[in-house]
Amino acid sequence: MQALVLHDGKLTYQSDYPQPEPGPDEALIRVSLAGICSTDLELVKGYSGGFNGVLGHEFVGVVERVGSADGSVWAGRRVVGSINLGCGHCRVCLGEGPEHCLNRTTLGIHDRDGVFADYVTLPLTNLFAVPDNVADEEAVFTEPLAAAFRIREQIKLRPTSRIAVVGPGRLGLLTAQVLALAAGDIIVLGRRPESLELPAWLGLKTGAVDEQIDNSFDLVVEATGNDAGFAHSLRLVRPMGTLVLKSTFAGNANINLTKLVVDEINVVGSRCGPFAPALRALELSAQAGGNPPAGLGVQVRPMIDGEYPLRDGLAGFEHAARPGVRKILLRPN
Repeated sequence: MQALVLHDGKLTYQSDYPQPEPGPDEALIRVSLAGICSTDLELVKGYSGGFNGVLGHEFVGVVERVGSADGSVWAGRRVVGSINLGCGHCRVCLGEGPEHCLNRTTLGIHDRDGVFADYVTLPLTNLFAVPDNVADEEAVFTEPLAAAFRIREQIKLRPTSRIAVVGPGRLGLLTAQVLALAAGDIIVLGRRPESLELPAWLGLKTGAVDEQIDNSFDLVVEATGNDAGFAHSLRLVRPMGTLVLKSTFAGNANINLTKLVVDEINVVGSRCGPFAPALRALELSAQAGGNPPAGLGVQVRPMIDGEYPLRDGLAGFEHAARPGVRKILLRPN
C-alpha cells in the first residue's frame, strides 16, 4: 500500500509499504480522508524522541474486515478512532482509560503506524461510528475536536469567566468554539490581524494578544506551540487563575516560571479527549446546515485550506507548515 513514512527524521512517500493485518479484536480500516495537525509537523522536527513509522492520527475511514466474528457488526461502517492503545490490564487502563497507560502505544505518534496510508488497523474498542449526516470532510476533525472537549472535562466553566484562547490556529479555533458552548466571555488572541479574520468570521470575539492587559483572564488556553505564546498566556492569566497547556512542540520552552508560584496559578496539561461529544457536536452542526450560530455549534469546514492526494503528501506537509495555514487534508484514493 502507499504510505507517508517517517524514519530517522526524514519523511518519505512509499508506494510499497506493507499492508497491516488486523488482530483478533481489531479492524482493518480503509482510510478515506486524513488530516495533518501540528503534532505531525512537530514529529518531523523531532518531537517525542523520534518516531519511526507511518505518521498521522486524524482520520475517517471504512471498516473493510475484522479479525474476529464478534466484530462483524463493524464491517462496512464508516468510522473514526481514538488514538491511544493501552495494555488493558494495569490500574490506569482499568480505572481511567488508556490515555496515560505507561505501556501505551499512540496511533502515528508512538510505536504504532498511523493513518497517512491506504489502510490502518485499530482495536474494535477504539472505533466510533460516524453519523450519516456528517461528511468525511467534517468527520476527519473528530480527534482534534475531542481534544478541545477534554478541557470541559478537566475544568468547570462558569458563564461569568473571562476566557482567552491564545493562538487562532487549528486547535485554537476548535477550542474556542467548544468553550463557547458552555461559557460566554471568550476571546481569541493572535499576533497578526489576518490570523484573526477567520475566528471573527466564525462569530468569535478577537483581539491582538500584545494589547491585552496583564492578569486579566480567569482562564487562558495556550494553543500556539511556541515560547512567545506561552509567555503571553502566563502574562494574561490572573492570580489564582487557570492556565491550560494545549500545545505539543519539539524543543524546550525558555520561560520564567516565577509567576506560577507567586500568583498560585493552576496549570493544567490537556491532551486527548472524548469522541462521543465531538461527534454529537458535528452531527448537530450538520443538522444546522453546517453553519450554526456562534456559541450553538462548531464549524470545521472553513478551517480546510487544501487537500492533496496521498501520493502528493510531501507537498501537503509543506503547505501545512506555512504560517497561517490551518487544516490540510490527505486523500489516499
